[in-house]
Amino acid sequence: MEVRLRFAPSPTGVLHVGGVRTAIYNFLYAKKMRGKFLLRIEDTDVERSREEFIDVILGGLRWLKIEWDEEIIFQSKRLEIYRKYAEKLIREKKAYYCFCLEEELEEERKILRLEKKPTKYSRKCLKRSEVEIKKLLSENREKAIRFLVPEGETRFVDLIHGEIVFKNEEIEDFIILRSDGTPTYNFACVIDDKDMGITHVIRGDDHISNTPKQILLYKAFGWKIPEFAHLPMILGPDRKKLSKRHGATSVIEFKEEGFLPEALFNFLALLGWSPGGDVEIISREEMIEKFDIRDCRKSASIFDRQKLLWMNSEYIKRKDINELVELSLEFLRKEKWWKREYEKDLDFLKKVIELTRERAKVLRDIPYLIDYFYKDDFGYDIEAVERYFADPKVFEGLEEVKGEFETLEVWNEEEIEKVVRKVADNLGEKHAFLIHPLRIALTGRKVGPSLFKLMELIGKERCIERIRRIIKELWGYIPGKTEFKKI
Repeated sequence: MEVRLRFAPSPTGVLHVGGVRTAIYNFLYAKKMRGKFLLRIEDTDVERSREEFIDVILGGLRWLKIEWDEEIIFQSKRLEIYRKYAEKLIREKKAYYCFCLEEELEEERKILRLEKKPTKYSRKCLKRSEVEIKKLLSENREKAIRFLVPEGETRFVDLIHGEIVFKNEEIEDFIILRSDGTPTYNFACVIDDKDMGITHVIRGDDHISNTPKQILLYKAFGWKIPEFAHLPMILGPDRKKLSKRHGATSVIEFKEEGFLPEALFNFLALLGWSPGGDVEIISREEMIEKFDIRDCRKSASIFDRQKLLWMNSEYIKRKDINELVELSLEFLRKEKWWKREYEKDLDFLKKVIELTRERAKVLRDIPYLIDYFYKDDFGYDIEAVERYFADPKVFEGLEEVKGEFETLEVWNEEEIEKVVRKVADNLGEKHAFLIHPLRIALTGRKVGPSLFKLMELIGKERCIERIRRIIKELWGYIPGKTEFKKI
């Protein structure tokens, strides 16, 4: 038997991390079992479904390289199929027409609530005579179709949670086809899964209450029931349902922030499952090899954004430099200071990004991390200036360094470092006495990549000019009084 799994999003909103993790687990299990991963769009909610959301969902899956193996199924194109199956159940006395108006049903529920009884449907329409039903049908009265829930209990073995049992008496005769002809979730889901040959259903545990209804439908049709696995929720650090207050939650937001798709895939795959050991960074091929839905945790997972940032930074460090440059350009082009003429020298950009990538957590960091390689008129970190320029002797050292640089014939990392350390020794100071002020002069910041490497990249003339500029702007600097261009 071929293993077949599916991901079935509803285009009533964007693709969020909970849905993405569900897609990932279905995808991994399908590939592990050498089966098929399918995609279904559940778009029968006419009022809330939007074409643009379909595009966003498909775009997000493609960005994450979660590819489906067969043609996409759209529920909105299968309405006649659902109607025929519903009428089959009517003929077999496993379902019945319900002519009750919503106002009547609400009044019925209101009375039951006052009596503190379960708000189950009273089966009023099941008790109608054949004559009465024919009369109402001939009058074209508005009607829905309800499934007749049999007596007994419904049980199934969940691949994550184990055996789960429901008493049928607690399940009301649920609607399978609305009065407007559209199917309800549970009915369409069963019909589609049967027609698509789905063997395993992996979804969130908020669907556990739907499972007994679906199993009853499978039994009513005499169809083979798929295996079910329900994934615990993803919670925020406060252990509450993940939402916007916890930061980005949709795939498109993570993409716009500059997360790499392989990093987000890796992170979400480990949010409820572990390949064993202390493995954190794991390739897709390894995941497919080791994944088993039975190994998923039964408890909710916590979405740790800091861990995701760390993981993304690790992927940035390992990314092929040519790919990283190409991805970075998307973010650089959004910056006002970036000029298209800079792209004529991609070799220089490649060297700059190679040098600074260690500090990037997301791609969106890269413009900030490299701007001083292109901009000369930047401001200075005020705290750094107050800390490293309070001693007037610093300016004496910078002047001497500048003079040494002007006569330096070979401009490379090693020769630059020799000059700086020699001048510091001549002043009787530790090397950091000049290294920190030089970094501020050349970048405006107190931290960054190797000073001597970045100086080699920036170039001799520009370095000398930047040292000259900071001496001019801060000569006679008095902390708290002297004005200068601040970051």
